[in-house]
Amino acid sequence: MTQSSSASLELGDTSPRLRRAVWGRKAQGLIVPALALALWETVVRQGWVSAHLLPPPSELVSTLSDLGASGALFEHIGVSSLRVVAGFAIGAALALLVGAAVGLSRRTEALLDPTFQALRAIPSLAWVPLLLLWMGIDESPKITLIAIGVFFPVYLNFVSGVHNVDRKLVEVGDIYGLTGARLIARIFLPASLPNLFTGLRTGLSLAWMFLVAAELIAATRGLGYLLTDGRETGRADLVIVAIIVLALLGKVSDSLLRGLEQRLLHWRDVFDSRQA
Repeated sequence: MTQSSSASLELGDTSPRLRRAVWGRKAQGLIVPALALALWETVVRQGWVSAHLLPPPSELVSTLSDLGASGALFEHIGVSSLRVVAGFAIGAALALLVGAAVGLSRRTEALLDPTFQALRAIPSLAWVPLLLLWMGIDESPKITLIAIGVFFPVYLNFVSGVHNVDRKLVEVGDIYGLTGARLIARIFLPASLPNLFTGLRTGLSLAWMFLVAAELIAATRGLGYLLTDGRETGRADLVIVAIIVLALLGKVSDSLLRGLEQRLLHWRDVFDSRQA
């Protein structure tokens, strides 16, 4: 798509030609999954791989339909989504507060950053027994584990964004009398938004990853529980369906966050490969 046509879309041009171009570009992303599914179905139907170990896509559709008809799938999705939303909100909020303090103060950075750098190297599963001892087996340890996974990428990227704010922008803020919270809101936060959204998107993807570890903590509902149930009952179709649903939910949530990013950062004059 040319630069002029992309600009027309931004201005609200909804001509059929431009709409077809946009949808054509989006459809390209379906080519690889479609080919992979066709190859998968063929390999299993030909008997080259055991259907018990790797059920074909047609069988997965049947399993997905049964779970949907019984309502179990939507219950698992709802429970897992709420845990991710709660953990993401808590982890991101704490990362913004701590990241602002560390990014704006060298003394605070020297005091806190080494500890956070050490803590972020701890594997997610290593937190599980400690959280069980501290919080029991209800929702608290699950949400806390997700929040831990979200915190570090948001924190690191936000601190990096604050440190990379152009000094001239800060000087302009000083000229206009901006200090304290006003300086942060008008200068530092907008200038660090690109880095912040990178951290938020990374943290959101890790939230779905940590969800599985979190739902191993004595969960009776959720997609992580569905994975465990499939393993214990020897049903590979349940395991694969849970993995596919996790992938789809991760993609949808990332697309929503990416859409928000594009809306808030539309003012940037950056290279767009779609215009090349």
